Amino acid sequence: MNSVSALRFSVPPQLSTEPAFSAELFVRGSLGALNSRRVGIVGTRNVTQAGRATAARFGCELAEAGVVVLPGLERGIDAAAHRGALSCPTATPAAVVGCGLDRPYPKQNSDLWDAIAARGVLISEWPVGTSPDPFRFPLRNRILAALVEVLVVVESRDRGGSLITVREAADRSIDVMAVPGSVHCGASEGTNNLIGRRGDRGH
Repeated sequence: MNSVSALRFSVPPQLSTEPAFSAELFVRGSLGALNSRRVGIVGTRNVTQAGRATAARFGCELAEAGVVVLPGLERGIDAAAHRGALSCPTATPAAVVGCGLDRPYPKQNSDLWDAIAARGVLISEWPVGTSPDPFRFPLRNRILAALVEVLVVVESRDRGGSLITVREAADRSIDVMAVPGSVHCGASEGTNNLIGRRGDRGH
């Protein structure tokens, strides 16, 4: 990965209505992957076994249907969704990351970075060499939200980072779906609250 170089691209058409974005993005792979339907799958890093299985199944079935699966490449739900998508031979997955494209984060996802770049596209607004500083990830989430047509939250804690992506999606009138979980499971507290708030608005 140390020898990786990223190509500069003008902002793709899917982001053309987003004036807050920089004029260029850094890319490994092909932006042509974004020309298909796109679904974001996000959730907690501290995933349960059930959440991991759900994310992987969604990733696989969406990829088999020709949909681009677009998480943020974190550990937990994101990684499970990508591994599910990559189990489909025809998948062209995508990911938006919060650091340079030569700095896999977390390191245990290095194989996913290479597989996604080879079959789909990795996107960052940060140049090669940029470290994964915490402030970059909320900024990453706004790009992810702007690129997807539907956002699915599989598991999220009450103050989980995936809820930042939910807010960014809601600001853009993008449909948000949440997978319900046990009321006794902290990993589902945020998703259950999303469903509860949606229900309250319906009455």
